[in-house]
Amino acid sequence: MKSYLLFLFSLIILSCQAQLKPNDAIPLQEDAKNYTLETVVDGINNPWGMTFLTDGSMLVTEKSGILYHVSNGVKTEVQNVPAVYTRGQAGLMDIQLHPDYAKNGWIYISYASLEGEGEAGGANTEIIRAKLEKESLTHIEKIYKATPNSKRSIHFGSRITFDKEGYLFFSIGSRGFEDENPQDLSRDGGKIYRLNDDGTVPKDNPFVGQANAKEAVYSYGHRNPQGLIKNPFTGAIWEHEHGPQGGDEINIIKKGANYGWPIITYGINYDNSIITNETQRPGMEQPVYYWAPSIAPSGMAFVSSDKYPDWKGDLLVGSLKFQYLELVKLDGNKVTERQKLASGMGRLRNVVQGPDGYIYIGVEGKGILKIIPN
Repeated sequence: MKSYLLFLFSLIILSCQAQLKPNDAIPLQEDAKNYTLETVVDGINNPWGMTFLTDGSMLVTEKSGILYHVSNGVKTEVQNVPAVYTRGQAGLMDIQLHPDYAKNGWIYISYASLEGEGEAGGANTEIIRAKLEKESLTHIEKIYKATPNSKRSIHFGSRITFDKEGYLFFSIGSRGFEDENPQDLSRDGGKIYRLNDDGTVPKDNPFVGQANAKEAVYSYGHRNPQGLIKNPFTGAIWEHEHGPQGGDEINIIKKGANYGWPIITYGINYDNSIITNETQRPGMEQPVYYWAPSIAPSGMAFVSSDKYPDWKGDLLVGSLKFQYLELVKLDGNKVTERQKLASGMGRLRNVVQGPDGYIYIGVEGKGILKIIPN
């Protein structure tokens, strides 16, 4: 009898442990303000993406469709940017350099494009690469265009990063077709994609040769990823995505993995109705962490710089909803603490670590600011 009771008690404990949520008992700490903020450039209303050139200057995308070259606090509008569809969440989005940019000059850009078939007057996410010559884009090449076009103005994604092998990763959101796109490998949307740097499909992509599957897809079951970055310490690709009401997630991207949306989620609909009663299911990945309530995450950076010894090895995520930068403290792949930074600055659209080791943030209505540790 005693053995049976011990066995039953063990089952109860294991059951409770299985139901523990990734964000249990991790309160948000207040801003310690052990830094100052310095304006790098102002007058950029919605600085969606930013990257640094080899001379230390920056390229910054403005969601409305303008690409700025910023040098010594002066911004110059880059010419010959493709026509950008701007409606709702659509616009000019991320920008990243090729890992070997110093030799080949390739710049990768994501934006909402009218090109292609589908609903008349609609758009979908496109990835291009180009070169910068005399403040103008040249040698523009299409890398990938999601289909079909739609007038729906939500969930375009889209972030770009490269892994340690030089493969190109990018995200495309579900485009609002929650029940159609994320779980269907034959459809774009709600996916993380992986390509060679020239847009061709790697032979070892998980769905190569599979009938009715987009071979560029690397993982699926995503909602609207607006954070995508290589972990500089492990080489893994980390992603975060907008959930519905509650359920914003941080994920580590695995080859061929299903991240569950909308079959499993920790969020609910905006009218408080239930999307699903399931938060986990065999064969579907659990997030490293999820936010409830949602913070509307945008932008993502690992701190590897010695300029911030207390933050080194941790993750930074911008909050659009609550208008702060979140420091996500990590122990390996586990979130242990959360802290507010840059409280009340505005909607934090992006965060990057520059080649000089400083952290730069893009704030809607303010422009680009640099975090100076005290």
